[in-house]
Amino acid sequence: MSHTHSAIDVHTHIVPEQFPAYGGATPEIPWPTMAPAHACHQHVMISGKVYRTVNDGAWSVPRRIEGMNAMRVGRQVLSPMPELLSYWLPADDGRVLIRYLNDQIAAMVSAAPDRFIGLGALPLQDMDMALRELEYVKGTLGFAGVEIATHVNGVSIGDARFEPFFAAAEKLGASIFVHALRPIGQDRIVGPLAEQAVAFPADIGMAVAAIITGGIAARHPQLRIAFSHGGGAFSMMLPRIAHAWRMMPKAKETMPESPEVYARKFFYDCVVFDPKLVQLLIASYGAGQILVGSDYPFAMGEGDPIGLLERSGLDAAVLAAITSGNARRFLGMD
Repeated sequence: MSHTHSAIDVHTHIVPEQFPAYGGATPEIPWPTMAPAHACHQHVMISGKVYRTVNDGAWSVPRRIEGMNAMRVGRQVLSPMPELLSYWLPADDGRVLIRYLNDQIAAMVSAAPDRFIGLGALPLQDMDMALRELEYVKGTLGFAGVEIATHVNGVSIGDARFEPFFAAAEKLGASIFVHALRPIGQDRIVGPLAEQAVAFPADIGMAVAAIITGGIAARHPQLRIAFSHGGGAFSMMLPRIAHAWRMMPKAKETMPESPEVYARKFFYDCVVFDPKLVQLLIASYGAGQILVGSDYPFAMGEGDPIGLLERSGLDAAVLAAITSGNARRFLGMD
């Protein structure tokens, strides 16, 4: 299928049309299933409750391509719906589910290789399994890299226990897309808004900070890491963290350079909904680090990511970089 748009959308998710039946040994674990909903939709069921109702763009390649063409997107990067990362499952069960998800993404990429790029999942609750799956995702499936969450069962992704993963990703040239998941602060949400609206920005901001303050960014300078939702609150946190770094000599043990130096090596999508925030991202991190994102196919996503950029007052060179050139660098395509 021919297409004329060059934009690469790095933030989209898939949900498979069906899940395999649970075959593990642990009863009553939160294994996902699908149940019929209204036309062209299905319910994602977890522990007997509707987690989310998704439309067929979540799994249907033709429907997805229709949506991409309407959004003026040439290629989508496919990653799992974050709740499916399943770090809370027993490791053997998590490995089975994640292998299934990775193979489902691979099938979608194979169906339209000129339109899709894969980011796989890893069972990060078990480092040995995670490293084997990373080899499979990069070596066998040929994906650009992986999607990970901000934390694994409450342990920040910046914690030293994840050092082997980051070292392997750097060595293999795997791109890493970090997404909020089961965010901190949900207990303080007041009113009817969902965690995605209120708590995600804080959660992803904490993850950006942790990758820097924990020393991972300094130890692995060749990593290509992108953060969802514009890095959340981090653009407001960064000047304060940099000030603290200047004032606290001990901070230089894990951060030999200013936090601003590391922050400007990361990538950030522009799922921020406001042209003023697109400008803030560029001012904070540089025009070369900003990526197109939509959060397709979810209702909380940005339905017109290219239009958002067009309304942001960008010159042609910056617009070209953000729509495709930066993503090509992040994904290791050049």
